[in-house]
Amino acid sequence: MTALFSSFRRAAAIVALAAAPAAAQDLGIAVGEKAPGGPLETLTGQTVDLASYLGKQPTVIEFWATWCGNCKQLEPALRAAHAKYGTTVRFVTVAVSVNQSIQRVKAWQRANTMPGDMLYDRKGTVSGAYDVPATSYVVVADNTGKIVYTGVGGTQNIDAAIAKAK
Repeated sequence: MTALFSSFRRAAAIVALAAAPAAAQDLGIAVGEKAPGGPLETLTGQTVDLASYLGKQPTVIEFWATWCGNCKQLEPALRAAHAKYGTTVRFVTVAVSVNQSIQRVKAWQRANTMPGDMLYDRKGTVSGAYDVPATSYVVVADNTGKIVYTGVGGTQNIDAAIAKAK
């Protein structure tokens, strides 16, 4: 019951915080920590470990939702960063499972095609490991897997965040 309450509380916090825009800042998992792995799903249903995406090159991870206004606002900056750094930086979008199914994420991705890898956090395990405070939460890890930036909101400077990883 405690795990269920904890999941509900985390989901409620994500929904509440996603409604209000915020400036990029250190929230959630601490800068300087090793970025954790955890089980996620590809949109084709395969289980992957986020750890397999980390520690090889700088990695930008956005915790995202189809319904998130801040995510939509940040989308052009992420697309521009992917166009600029896509050959040297890995981009991973982690679709949270709060108020969205994998079918909804698949439909959104077919219509909009966010660049990089789109993964689904069905059980919230990875979101919990990163202590995600809201959707549109961005974590940047360097090529060793160390977190060099965290921020939340639709107006983050993705170029400056990536520069911290190089």
